[in-house]
Amino acid sequence: MTAPPEGPWFNEIARFLGEAYWAPGSTRVQAFTTGTRQEVEFLVAALALQPGMRVLDAGCGPGRHALALAERGIEVVGIDLSDAFIAQAARSARDLPVEFRVGDVRELAYEKDFDAVICLCQGGFGLLGGGDAELAVMDRFAAALRPGGRVALSAFSAYFAVRHLETGETFDADHGVNHERAEVRGANGSRTFDLWTTCYTPCELRLLARGAGLVVDAVYGVHPGAYATTAPSIDAPEHLLLAHRPAAGVDRTERRM
Repeated sequence: MTAPPEGPWFNEIARFLGEAYWAPGSTRVQAFTTGTRQEVEFLVAALALQPGMRVLDAGCGPGRHALALAERGIEVVGIDLSDAFIAQAARSARDLPVEFRVGDVRELAYEKDFDAVICLCQGGFGLLGGGDAELAVMDRFAAALRPGGRVALSAFSAYFAVRHLETGETFDADHGVNHERAEVRGANGSRTFDLWTTCYTPCELRLLARGAGLVVDAVYGVHPGAYATTAPSIDAPEHLLLAHRPAAGVDRTERRM
């Protein structure tokens, strides 16, 4: 299997995609992004979000979830490693209560700043490479939460990836990384890129969350644009983890034991 390259390899894909990935108010969108509003409505209810709350959107891409939350009066900080995606998101921000920053989720340094952290779409958590970065990132998510704050994280299903492995794809069972050569449609045509997506089982997501001192509320099996309280299955392409930071007075380090 071809190993993921070092560095921010997805940035080149983001630059190529441009507004062909997602451009609000136009037809230039990838099919899976059309369900953004449904996903946000589900998360607002699941995370008990209210206007005036603060949310960190980690791996925000061009800002589709962050902007939809900001339209509801929720204050959002969107972080993404792609300067192209952040520039695109900022152009759509208008006067909404949202701020977009270029940054690496592995280097987040927030402490009790947010009521919720979201990390959605397989291109977010799934780009970490299948190494030890996941636990460090989950630690940073937990640290960013205020006591009682909540996390929503989606990740591609290892079960689904293996069951529906397509011709030319390879799955690294040791690291849970799916590799494919995919034709990507950008604003100015099509181009083939290598894609590496780390996939997970519900058990792995629970262990990662608990290792970071979070309390797991649920793991659901979901489809893009169709979030629901459905049990994980081999036919659901993504898992959605919901968890929360314990209330004040509970030592996060003790929960690792």
